Amino acid sequence: MPDRHVLLLDLVDDADAIARYEAWHAAGALPLAIGRSIRAAGIEAMDIYRAGTRLVMVMETGPDFDPVAKAEADAADPDVQAWETLMASVQRPIPAAGEGEKWVAATRIFSLSEQP
Repeated sequence: MPDRHVLLLDLVDDADAIARYEAWHAAGALPLAIGRSIRAAGIEAMDIYRAGTRLVMVMETGPDFDPVAKAEADAADPDVQAWETLMASVQRPIPAAGEGEKWVAATRIFSLSEQP
């Protein structure tokens, strides 16, 4: 069974920036190198949702997913670094982010499967 990760990030409060971000993530718009990098890391599924300026990313990862290894591979990949620079132009950490933290992991506090 895959692991689920839920991450939060904000966009700048600017309609043009939000429209650019959505266009960059539209079906078929993601650069091939970025999709390959995501899949190579063991990320089996990824969805991003937006409400206002808040983004929520839901990832399903396989048993080989290692976030540290993914971060190291991303740091060494010029295509990923160019993508991250582009994304940083419209993204902002949420208030709960730590120093240097971008996407912030959410903590699950409720699961229907654990309820009577």
